[in-house]
Amino acid sequence: MTASRPPFRADHVGSLLRPPALKVWRLDTESGRASAAALARAEDAAIRDAVRLQEDLGLEGITDGELRRKSWHMDFLLKLGGLRSEGRALPVTFHGQGGDLVFTRPDLRIGERVTRPAPIFVEAFTFLRSVVRRTPKLTMPSPCMLYSQVGRANIDAELYPELDAFVEDTAAAYRAEIADLYAAGCRYLQLDDVSLAYLCDDELRAQGRARGEDPEAQLELSVKLIQATLRGRPKDLTVCTHLCRGNFRSGWRAQGGYARIAEVIFNRLPYDGFFLEFDDARAGDFSPLRHAPKHVRVVLGLVTTKVGALETKDDLKRRIDEASRYVALDQLCVSPQCGFSSTVEGNDLAAEQQRAKLALCVELAREVWGGL
Repeated sequence: MTASRPPFRADHVGSLLRPPALKVWRLDTESGRASAAALARAEDAAIRDAVRLQEDLGLEGITDGELRRKSWHMDFLLKLGGLRSEGRALPVTFHGQGGDLVFTRPDLRIGERVTRPAPIFVEAFTFLRSVVRRTPKLTMPSPCMLYSQVGRANIDAELYPELDAFVEDTAAAYRAEIADLYAAGCRYLQLDDVSLAYLCDDELRAQGRARGEDPEAQLELSVKLIQATLRGRPKDLTVCTHLCRGNFRSGWRAQGGYARIAEVIFNRLPYDGFFLEFDDARAGDFSPLRHAPKHVRVVLGLVTTKVGALETKDDLKRRIDEASRYVALDQLCVSPQCGFSSTVEGNDLAAEQQRAKLALCVELAREVWGGL
């Protein structure tokens, strides 16, 4: 029972802890003490090491660890055309074991039509492909993330009196990027999304309504965005999504099971696979997986990236068995619940613990499914 194409039986979400030396290079570059070219060389070397780590562990889907990025989503979104900012930093509260954490993002509005003026991640993917012996995997934020960063109130109503035009422009920008990635050899793409998982959280739904957002209307808009983005995609391009409840310095934002959105996302979003967080009680039980159609793979994010303590294979096998009551075992895969470093800061665990968690996923896949 091996996976002939991605997602693989043992997979991972994408980001890896930044080496300390690379963090220093980035700080030196931002302060003017080092050049962008020097930073790029340091990133190249760190990515080669990250690729070697993944391949040595036996993983089939190989990422660049997102080592060139400061943030999993903003590095992409800020390269789209049409965005405007007044230069203010907006606080976003995350919840951690030691208390609340504050992430800041720029204030954004859409004042012109959404476009993709130039390729965004194509050069980064081209380098990754050149150093990978297995399947290079690229991660990028879902188009739903653009809407989640602005909301209806910050989309020019004269420019986009109806959101259908916003959907088509955003999807066209994404399709252009995806077409160039495909031409560069990308066959495994992952669209990362927190907005959908946030719709499972009662408090965040209430906050959305207070801003004038209807959670059900936002879910429908998300469907339109993904359907339009993936319209006409090549048949040999595997596209997955990862639904995240927030991942910043081991903190989280949302909680709540997938029941509110499961039937819609599984049956109306044209993804080949879903990376879903199931590392703790915040994710709810496995029962929403009963909505997964037979052609879809579900990647169970059972191994947490929030803390360094290593799970046991017996506990993970028990949880896989629980999930298989709702969806066939042959449709399941296993991975860490999220990336290890969604932002440059990284989560609160050591590189050795990161390695152990990735290795655990590989060992588990071999024992449960007989291969990767």
